[in-house]
Amino acid sequence: MGDTIDLTGDGGVLKTIIRKARNDAVAPSESFPLVDVHYEGTLAETGEVFDSTHEDNTVFSFEIGSGTVIRAWDISLRTMKVGEVAKITCKPDYAYGSAGSPPEIPPDATLIFEVELVACRPRKGSSLSSVSDEKARLQELKKQREMAAASKEEEKKKREEAKAAAAARIQAKLESKKGKGKGKAK
Repeated sequence: MGDTIDLTGDGGVLKTIIRKARNDAVAPSESFPLVDVHYEGTLAETGEVFDSTHEDNTVFSFEIGSGTVIRAWDISLRTMKVGEVAKITCKPDYAYGSAGSPPEIPPDATLIFEVELVACRPRKGSSLSSVSDEKARLQELKKQREMAAASKEEEKKKREEAKAAAAARIQAKLESKKGKGKGKAK
């Protein structure tokens, strides 16, 4: 298993990658906000399984950021890629809080999910051309950022060369003044 990552900075949502996705795998985005997952949820305190898609071999589908799932899922699934399997530990503030979700989940329960991101899809009604347009826009932005970074690097190099040339001129003047001053005193 991989290292545990604190996704919220307060220990509220912890992610440990069990199986990495391929490097070129798709991740949820504005263009692909609908996700399909396999999961198994357990109570951290007892290890009791309270829900699973594995028993009936179904997938659970939802739209990231729509508020239809617990906050921990919205946070953690945004960091995953298709094919990735992760262990997500959710403190109560990022799960069902002090209310719980009776009868399966008691109040103030810490939950542990093993989640596999199976697929990411565009919203219904989104045309594939709009998805392609979004990909092209993102590639163009990336290209612009790379060009801006290269331009800044070139400017930095020119400034450094100008500083070095100025320093060399000053050094040469100092050297020439040293030579002129010798032997002139009477």
